[in-house]
Amino acid sequence: MEQSVGTHSSWEDTLVRFIKNFKDKSNVLKYQEALSQMVYHNSKSLIVDYEDLLIFDDDLSTILIERPDEVLSEFNSATYKSLYSVHPEYAESIKNDIQVRLRSLPEQVPLRDISSKNLHRLSSVEGLVVRTSELKPLATSAAFACTKCGENNVVQQVTPLLVKPSSCIRADCSETKNFTFDEKQSSYQDYQLIRIQELPEELPPGQLPQSSDVHLTGDMVNIARPGDRLNLTGIVRIDQPESRGNEASSIFRSKIEGNYIDIEAKGPEDVELTKDEEELILDFSKDLDAYPKLIQSIAPNIQGLESQKEAVLLMLIGAPNKTTEDGSSIRGDINILFVGDPGTAKSELLKYASRLAPRGLYASGKGSTAAGLTAAVVRERTGMMMLEAGTVVLADKGIACIDEFDKMRNEDRTALHEAMEQQTVSVAKGGINATLNARTAVLAAANPELGRYDNYKTFNDQINIDAPLLTRFDLIFAIKDTPNVVRDEKLAQHILDIHETGKITVDVPLEFDLLKKYISYAKNFIPELSPEAKKLIQDYYVKTRQSPAKDEEGNQGIPITPRALEGMVRLASARARSLFRDVVTEEDAEFARNLVRKMYESVGTDPETGEVDFGIMYGKPVSERSKLETSMSIFEELEKESNKNLVDKDEFIQKLIDTGKFTSTEARKYFKNMSDSGQIYNVQDNLYRKVN
Repeated sequence: MEQSVGTHSSWEDTLVRFIKNFKDKSNVLKYQEALSQMVYHNSKSLIVDYEDLLIFDDDLSTILIERPDEVLSEFNSATYKSLYSVHPEYAESIKNDIQVRLRSLPEQVPLRDISSKNLHRLSSVEGLVVRTSELKPLATSAAFACTKCGENNVVQQVTPLLVKPSSCIRADCSETKNFTFDEKQSSYQDYQLIRIQELPEELPPGQLPQSSDVHLTGDMVNIARPGDRLNLTGIVRIDQPESRGNEASSIFRSKIEGNYIDIEAKGPEDVELTKDEEELILDFSKDLDAYPKLIQSIAPNIQGLESQKEAVLLMLIGAPNKTTEDGSSIRGDINILFVGDPGTAKSELLKYASRLAPRGLYASGKGSTAAGLTAAVVRERTGMMMLEAGTVVLADKGIACIDEFDKMRNEDRTALHEAMEQQTVSVAKGGINATLNARTAVLAAANPELGRYDNYKTFNDQINIDAPLLTRFDLIFAIKDTPNVVRDEKLAQHILDIHETGKITVDVPLEFDLLKKYISYAKNFIPELSPEAKKLIQDYYVKTRQSPAKDEEGNQGIPITPRALEGMVRLASARARSLFRDVVTEEDAEFARNLVRKMYESVGTDPETGEVDFGIMYGKPVSERSKLETSMSIFEELEKESNKNLVDKDEFIQKLIDTGKFTSTEARKYFKNMSDSGQIYNVQDNLYRKVN
């Protein structure tokens, strides 16, 4: 242990000895090597591990935390001296820009606990970047020309406000007011403002997330992007609020002057497990009933909804993202939509998933806009343009749960198209063009348009979501609240037991915390498709494409899209991951196919025929399209038979009834649909003509 004398003059000498003599565990002169790397990389910063300084000099490391401004100034001088002894030319060229940056402070202060006791101290915080500003030059020393004698006055700048000289430095000049700023003789450094916020998973329930502005300079700029998670070392300062006239407020804002930024490269799968937990998880995965038990462990407070719970499990685990040789990326995250009656536990399932996911965010569509979900450009009070991240960007490498999806405006939902398929968010506004990562799985819930799901109407008629957005969901389930004596008794008993005991009475194979770690561990596996799994998925896709539902006249329905094929691959891969396998087996592919079948049975059944028709989800069912075509065909025939190409409404309706395909009510409905959609128009009285 190097002993230091607690006097100011000794700090620089001690720090020079530290840089020149400190050796790591491999007996290498760590910081001598770092100085050489500075020259090689043309860097102006020396990165120092706080633990090394703590080992070298315990007293000085403590003073560094308490009085960082003084010690860092000496540290910068010590670095210059050490660098000069090795590379004098390079040291001289960066003399005024050398910065020592500290990392790995032993104690991390939660952003919520930053208070007046932390002012002017070196602190380490963890946060989520929610805003980043544009880059601007910051004057470090400003030159002012005296208008009276022409003398150049240089003033060091330490505040954001430009400080002029109080008087001319020339002895025989008495000028105190009139100085002209000389921009060419002044010195500058890059400046950026970012805002960090508490991590969502660490936010106490019902609390507003705490945030702090971070001021970055020099080579610290442009490291962090919105959505990044970072560990930050910096000095807590006070920020003077804008004054009103001559009055200055005694209430200040806190800010952090950034010293070092470490972007968290680790993903949610890099969870820390104890040896006992790892053994427990691995043993569980080898159980023959491991998969059903995993589903049983999802949201045990919710009775039933097994298919939906299975879908949520696979979504939380996800499939690995892949990048092709040409740089194209293939999405691995699974998107799910629940549509159903009120009180069917959709919101509860979403909130549970957001808590269980290693990185999860919950948002309600009612109060969300396109900018709030994706990204926006906002103007700060200082006039700086800042890029602000929305929900899907902040949930990068996690899941975004969006409730009340149907309550959003259509133009706001459209903003999710890019995020849900390309997994990026592009912004072009206010002169800022940026693309942010949004590697996020989306779990959404919506109510039918009329409040309750109507079995006598098609899915497409009950949900106000466009087909392009629907195709981006890998699974869509309709949750219907239909009376069933046996199921209702079980549900009532389950709810009453929870109210009576305050505990979940059903058996939960994996407790919440262990299940969370199990899901994170499963993300480490990158399974490959086996030939058997590939053939099963391919055969199902080709069969569905070649033999879609047909009406009585042989007209084909709308087949499933290639996105559905990719969705099956993702589901099969996620199931293989859930059992810690490196190969996607035929069994995994079969489970994926069955889940997709359940989806189509849930939302793709034609209410008239009772048959599954893929056209219902992305258009109209075959039976309806067939009747529309029949209606238009009969109208055209009557138009040709008429002298003036006019068709009588009553005659047309009767002709439809005579075909035997339409009841009187249906015939009038289809006539009204044709008129409302603008296919035909009224000429006079009861006479109509087709729009050309």
